Amino acid sequence: MIYWSYLAIAIVLEVAGTLSLKVSSQNNSLTATFFVVVFYITSFTFLWLAIKKLDVSLAYAIWAGTGTALIALLGWLIFKDSMTFMKVVFISLIIIGVVGLKLSSSPS
Repeated sequence: MIYWSYLAIAIVLEVAGTLSLKVSSQNNSLTATFFVVVFYITSFTFLWLAIKKLDVSLAYAIWAGTGTALIALLGWLIFKDSMTFMKVVFISLIIIGVVGLKLSSSPS
């Protein structure tokens, strides 16, 4: 179960890194750039810990898919990125895929 926690932490840190990347690109902030590097390095560290036990294909798909869905949602809420009906449909498909992968995986 601890490996799933590592994966969850990796996802949160990857999302934080991507949000920091957006902030850094908007204001050329060295502080935000520093956080981009810290969040991504720490995210990959936790992803590395997770794949010690979880299948790499499962862990990476969940990490990337969940991160993508969260970034789309947070980009819309925080940065006023566009959100169309079709984006909602495809983000929903990502979430369905992530849930399906988890449900079809062997217990870890």
